[in-house]
Amino acid sequence: MNLKKKIKRTLTVSLTKTAILCFNIIPRQFAILIGASIGLLAWKLLKKEQKNVFENLTTAYGTSLTDSQKYKIGKSFFINSGKNLIDVLRFKKYYHKQIKPLITIEGLEHFDKAYNKGKGVFGVTGHIGNFELLAVWIQNAGYDVAVIGREMYDKRMDKLLIDNRTSMGLTNIATTDSPKKIIKWLKDGKAIGVLIDNDSFRVRSMFIPAFGKPSNTPIGQSIIGLKTGAAFVPMACVRSGDNCYKIIIKPEVTIEQTDNFDDDVYNITLKCTQALEEIINDHKDQWIWIHNRWHTRPNV
Repeated sequence: MNLKKKIKRTLTVSLTKTAILCFNIIPRQFAILIGASIGLLAWKLLKKEQKNVFENLTTAYGTSLTDSQKYKIGKSFFINSGKNLIDVLRFKKYYHKQIKPLITIEGLEHFDKAYNKGKGVFGVTGHIGNFELLAVWIQNAGYDVAVIGREMYDKRMDKLLIDNRTSMGLTNIATTDSPKKIIKWLKDGKAIGVLIDNDSFRVRSMFIPAFGKPSNTPIGQSIIGLKTGAAFVPMACVRSGDNCYKIIIKPEVTIEQTDNFDDDVYNITLKCTQALEEIINDHKDQWIWIHNRWHTRPNV
């Protein structure tokens, strides 16, 4: 690593630690206001990301959305992301006193039923709303939860993120960990949160329709889940009302397994993707439209 990059990363770590300290001192409403302002400023300054939002919304919805609607969705996404980040930074100190009381839950019976089967649960979600808070709420509701996360570019930033998760009782599983660790966790009857809406060359994937377009989609969770008998439960945590949250849990996704395992993997991933897409459609301004979901194209 060259000196310039090393200095830049050190400054980023220092700024992050300072931000965590500051946002845990000031009142939540003031912190949320700052987070929203940072999100709005980012929306106005990051023209490349604005372009990505417009292009991806057009890919997903065609001409059914006007430019004005796309602009509003993108702007709201950045503001919501700024607000979400503030609460994530305040987990350790304020989750139980300030954040948890602001969360309502819809469909917990679906998760509870799947969890009580004792074969493990994949909590299937995506980069929508406050997915970090989703895992924290489930864990603190009395379930054993792990999250699978990709290591960050800097070990110090990675440690900050993992420490924030483990401080709330979560178990962190790195994408580089052996699948045996995931299998054991599921066989012990516990739950694992997975994000299935990103186009990544780092994990095993399959082209699954998302918003009607072939989308490179992770399938590791589908392979392991089908082999272990674990349940697949789609869910998300979205912003609701005046800086509150709503956790939405869909019924368990199931398929009738066949003699063709690849087809089964495709079908269970498709049904999970469709369930997640339903939530995104209802909360368009909370999904990560800046991500190039359709970067990888199928070989024709």
